[in-house]
Order: sequence, then C-alpha cells, then structure tokens
Amino acid sequence: MTHIAATTPIHSGVLEEGTKGFVSDWSSDQLSFKKVPWGKVMMWIFLVSDTFIFSIFLISYMTARMSTTEPWPNPSEVFALTVWGKKVPLILIALMTFILITSSGTMAMAVNFGYRKDRKTTFILLLITALLGASFVGMQAFEWTKLILEEGVRPWSNPMGAAQFGSVFFMITGFHGTHVTIGVIFLFIVAFKVLRGDLDHERPGFLTGRKGNYEMVEIIGLYWHFVDLVWVFIFAFFYLW
Repeated sequence: MTHIAATTPIHSGVLEEGTKGFVSDWSSDQLSFKKVPWGKVMMWIFLVSDTFIFSIFLISYMTARMSTTEPWPNPSEVFALTVWGKKVPLILIALMTFILITSSGTMAMAVNFGYRKDRKTTFILLLITALLGASFVGMQAFEWTKLILEEGVRPWSNPMGAAQFGSVFFMITGFHGTHVTIGVIFLFIVAFKVLRGDLDHERPGFLTGRKGNYEMVEIIGLYWHFVDLVWVFIFAFFYLW
C-alpha cells in the first residue's frame, strides 16, 4: 500500500502533463483555422470531392478507349472546322481553351483588386470573366450541335467509329460545361453585389461575407480556377490524344 501511495502522485503528474499536451495540440489546430473563412474551407472541401469525380470520368474515358475493339475517331478530324474552304483541326477547341485561360487571368486580377477594395475595377473584371465563361459555354453548345446534327453522334451510337466515343464525350464535356455555367451565374451574382456595395456594407443576403471584406470574390475565384484547370486535362486527354 505504501508503494502504491508513493507512486500515485507521479502517475497523476504524468497524466496531467499528457492531458495538457493533448488539449494544447487541439487548441493549436483550432487556432490555425481561426482566421480562415468558413466559405473558403467549404469550397476547398467541395473542390477536393469534385476532383475525384472528374478523375473517375477521365479514367473511365481512357479505359473505354483502350479496351474498345472498334477504331476510335480521330479528334483532329472530328472537331475540325471549315475556314475559307479548308478544314482546320481543333481551331474551335483551341479558341475555347484560350478563352478559359484568359478568364482565369481576369479572375485573378479581380481577386487582387477586390482586396484593394477597388470596387469598380473588381466589378469590371468579374463581368469580363463571366462574359468569357458565357462565350465558352456558347461555343460548346455550337460544338454539340455540330456533332449531333451534322456528324450524327449520339450518346449510344457513333457513325465514325467506336460507339463509346459519343457517351464519354457528352458525359465529360457536359459535366464540365455544367460547372462553367454554374460558375458564370455566380460570377454575375457576385459582380452585381460588388457593384451595389454589398461587400463593403455587409448587407444581409446571399454571398455577402464579412463587412468590408472581399473574400467572397476569392472564394468564387477558387471555383473558377478549378474549372479552368480541369479543362486543361480534358483538352489534353480527350482532344490531343
């Protein structure tokens, strides 16, 4: 009994020190995210989950292409446009890629001027980004129309070769186009709120954020950069391979 009583304070002290260390570790983790806006954290979580979905789509495309026994259509021929009587391969796709990359630059500038609290310039850059995104969606609609009406491509059939071509094409580009369309809608909403001064005065409502803080512009910018980055992979895997 004497031996136990003598050692008990020592074990208690060790336990107390361990508890303090445990609490300290959790406190440091909590403090690390104390100043991070919840909207930015939620956006990062969404983008990580969305990355898995796009990865699965691209892996499915590669699997379908490598496993089919029928010839796969040549993208340079399928997506060629006739310009002044000559077929130019991938000219529309190259223009769409240039537009998205440019919009990524204007979006980055919008975030920069937003944190400078330059409301007018931020609004103009957001509007330009939204218009560039809308033009991308319009070109994609033209591309779909051409393939469906002129080439006869369907999700279940393809007169130019492997039937899987139509299904993976409409699935991947349609899913990405939906993301771009949603991004354009939110860009117009945020641009309107910036112009009206909602981010400066913290007016109650959707996508406002903290008073005098333009973090909402950065959050929508994260989404837009992600959409642009995904298109680079789609362009490389689907159109160049």
